[in-house]
Amino acid sequence: MSSTVSHSPRFGDEVRASAKLALPLVLGHVSTGLIGFVDNVIAGHHGTQTLASVTVGTALLWLPMMVPIGTLISLTASVSELDGAHRRDEIGPLFRQALWLSLGLGVLMFGFLSLAPYALGAFGIAPDIIPGATGFLHAIRWGVPALTFYFCMRYLSEGMHWTLPTMLLGFGGLLVLGPVGYVLTFGKFGLPEMGAAGLGTASAITMWIQATCFALYLWHSRRFAHLKLFSHFEPPRRAAIGQLLRTGLPIGITVLMEGSLFIVTALLIARLGAVSAAAHQIAINVAALCFMVPMGVAEATTVRVGHALGARDPAGIRRAAHAGYAIVLGTQALSALVLLFGHDAVVSLYTQDLAVAALAGTLLLYAAAFQFPDGIQVLSAGALRGLKDTRAPMWLAMFSYWGLGMPLGAGFGLWLGWGPQGMWLGLIMGLTAAAISLGWRFNRSSRRLLAADAT
Repeated sequence: MSSTVSHSPRFGDEVRASAKLALPLVLGHVSTGLIGFVDNVIAGHHGTQTLASVTVGTALLWLPMMVPIGTLISLTASVSELDGAHRRDEIGPLFRQALWLSLGLGVLMFGFLSLAPYALGAFGIAPDIIPGATGFLHAIRWGVPALTFYFCMRYLSEGMHWTLPTMLLGFGGLLVLGPVGYVLTFGKFGLPEMGAAGLGTASAITMWIQATCFALYLWHSRRFAHLKLFSHFEPPRRAAIGQLLRTGLPIGITVLMEGSLFIVTALLIARLGAVSAAAHQIAINVAALCFMVPMGVAEATTVRVGHALGARDPAGIRRAAHAGYAIVLGTQALSALVLLFGHDAVVSLYTQDLAVAALAGTLLLYAAAFQFPDGIQVLSAGALRGLKDTRAPMWLAMFSYWGLGMPLGAGFGLWLGWGPQGMWLGLIMGLTAAAISLGWRFNRSSRRLLAADAT
């Protein structure tokens, strides 16, 4: 690899570019997190059974949905690399093949959501919850193909360094979901009262509106006109789709491994009683909100690293990653300090139950401890995606989360009797292992590119 870069931008410039790119992504993730909040508020006001049904349905939707979302994110790195290499005429054909891939993934998810409700009884879900959860899943499944199309278009836009639509359409979706969900759930304006199925229907409607608006934007925007994204129909091509799958599927599995780690942890802690389960739910919700910041920065780093890779600039690859690390270390330090000194105040926003509040406050101290490894591991994973290095990171993450974190957490929490604190100690160890191994992997890969460029 020989560098074509004739100047060396300042590190501060790279930090500012990454931060500018990341901010709309962070806000977009916040809007996604608020979808669950809106659903829970509407469902909770409708009734406890509706809330339980939506909770079960949401878990069955988003856990498997991590695979297609993670798989499609490979488009970001590919588009950014082509943009950096000034091969923009190849972006349109790649995007059209990614649309076929998103259609296939959407159809598979539609099939899964059609069949999943029939297994709820076998999983021990209470019989009175099953009808509402089934109604929710059977309604929201009609929006899943739109959701995969939306992420395909979103990752194209982000790969072209344009992240504003992610934020605007994210918050715009909330403006639709809230009133439509309320009307359909409670049956206002002469419409039938649908309960949990109403929220599923409102979510599906919102997904189609978001996807349609994004498509119209890409069609008419001058920013993307030169890419000729929708210039003509193109049949699916096995080689192009196969390449996207080879890069993206390991990402999807990695995201699933991390997400399922937290879900299984919640299920195991639920065996310890209502207080432990409630305290864990509060703490993990706060930790998830904190995680949205480094996740947005990691996605921006994927774009910056991919662009430098396409420009054949190994020094730029490392500079982009180091800028991401600098931002994440700063944001995670702030999160850790808030959790360390303000955990009681944060918990008071969720509950007045003294037993739950005391345990949740303790767990937030553990959350403060894993802010740095959590930020570093997601940033390293994002940088590796920019290099299209996804298979080895998948195995490293799988070992860290399920070969180390889960066994240690279950051992400490259940077998040694340390309770939720033991489970969270396992999370810390798993995230720390991922941070070290993925950080090492990126440093090794980027140094090899730098050494090859020097020769």
